[in-house]
Amino acid sequence: MIIPHKKYKIALIGYRLGIGGAEKVMANLSIFFEKQGIEVHNIIIEDGVSYPFGGKLINIGLIKNRKNDLFNKLKRLNALRNHLNSNTFDFIIDFRYRTKLIQEFILTKLIYNTTTIYTIHSYVIDHYIPNNSLIARFFYGNCYAIVAITRKVEQLISEKHNFNNTITIYNSVNLEEIDRKKNEIIDIDFEFIIGIGQFVNDIKQFDKLILSYANSNLPESNVNLILLGDGDRKFYLQNICKDLNILDKVHFLGYQNNPYKYLKKSKFLVLSSKNEGMPNVILEALACEVPVISFDCLSGPSEMIIDKKNGLLVENQNIDKLTEAINLFEEDEELYEYCKSNTLDSLKPFLLENIGKQWLDLIGFL
Repeated sequence: MIIPHKKYKIALIGYRLGIGGAEKVMANLSIFFEKQGIEVHNIIIEDGVSYPFGGKLINIGLIKNRKNDLFNKLKRLNALRNHLNSNTFDFIIDFRYRTKLIQEFILTKLIYNTTTIYTIHSYVIDHYIPNNSLIARFFYGNCYAIVAITRKVEQLISEKHNFNNTITIYNSVNLEEIDRKKNEIIDIDFEFIIGIGQFVNDIKQFDKLILSYANSNLPESNVNLILLGDGDRKFYLQNICKDLNILDKVHFLGYQNNPYKYLKKSKFLVLSSKNEGMPNVILEALACEVPVISFDCLSGPSEMIIDKKNGLLVENQNIDKLTEAINLFEEDEELYEYCKSNTLDSLKPFLLENIGKQWLDLIGFL
């Protein structure tokens, strides 16, 4: 599906092209847009690229210095303004956190110079829209669209701020990339389940996952737990493992550019988050034909996981129920295999080509 006639041009603006979920969405969308014949400019304000992407890279993060002082911030804002002014973009799509009011005033009112779409990637919408509705409507009430990544996030935005320009477009999964990487060999000779995320705050609640794992039948069955991710809480989590006498069963493997090869070899993924937007890791697990156990947290899991069809949804924040779900997948082989067999079919609504068409429809390219 190639866009005819006019050569459209889109600027995608994010913090970086690596590590985070919003950045993965941006990277996948750039690949899709480029395949449609659209000129894509990926503008990042932090120096970090580990995801495959399509189009051009404009790395404003290279200008950032260690001090990150006011002069340096203004220098980067000016670089962004110059690039936008020297190109005629049909759309700007913004994937950033937006918490600094003065900065957002400068961007929305003085720098962004064409039709703009803002994306919301968390149920904690204050990270993307000011809590004050008057300010929120001043900044974003007249933008082209506000894209929420789940229906629950869209509902929250509409109820809180009374916007009439919101729409839900789910995160996508790039099956081609995952299929290319998931069968790489890993040097692991034991059975394991897996958890994936950053250890920078308590949102992912790996302490609850570790406790549920310790209380389950898995340690005695020699089914280990692998955790992929980095962050300051790693030593805190290791101490929990030590106190529970399972340090030899829990493996901290750090951040991995290719998590798919670990997902593919795991029995199942467990997501124990306090809240989410739409966790990409669930889609990535399903793409690796791995069922998922997840708290039914706000938001995301319930819009991807069909209980006892491609995974298990657990009463939100109930650690005992999480342990029961882990045991159920270990003990009920028939249920586990049934869920595993449905993973790829359940992924179809989230495939990049399907989500990409929704973006083309939103911006009027279809």
